Amino acid sequence: MCVVPFFFLLWRIRYRMQEQKSDSVLTLENRSRLGITAVESVDQFSDRQILLTIAGKRVTIVGENLRILSFSQGGGGFCAEGRIDGIRYGAGKKMGNLFK
Repeated sequence: MCVVPFFFLLWRIRYRMQEQKSDSVLTLENRSRLGITAVESVDQFSDRQILLTIAGKRVTIVGENLRILSFSQGGGGFCAEGRIDGIRYGAGKKMGNLFK
């Protein structure tokens, strides 16, 4: 049996966007690297907050030393790194309590 240390665990959240029937996959590795599919646009970013649009809904990523590594507007692929403290989906709704 292989035991994997916590810092190698991969958090994967899959949710279905009911409005457009499209899958978006959010992958969070070690609270420091984030990948999201089906991203329509990057609306705003700083080293503490990134605002995205997925299926017409706002997604807010908060943390420290955030940096966008890649974004493909045509393909919808998005990747960022930094210390990720929280993710909010929609109008003030939290997308799960990932870190407590």
